[in-house]
Amino acid sequence: MNAHDRDLGGSELARLHYGDADYAVLRPGRYVQCAVTGAKIPLEHLRYWSAELQEAYAGPPEATKRWLETHPKG
Repeated sequence: MNAHDRDLGGSELARLHYGDADYAVLRPGRYVQCAVTGAKIPLEHLRYWSAELQEAYAGPPEATKRWLETHPKG
């Protein structure tokens, strides 16, 4: 199942397994939460996530913020 599937079921928080290019729905729902802001992200708008951290992000600024937090220069 991916973002283009229309019958995602449920009206609550979905649980996903994030892959490199797609995600798998483990528990149907309508949205996930941004790991940085806590904002609800409808599955049809989900475009940014980390397979490494298994987190969703509302957009590029949030994804970049988390990447910088988890990949310090060193």
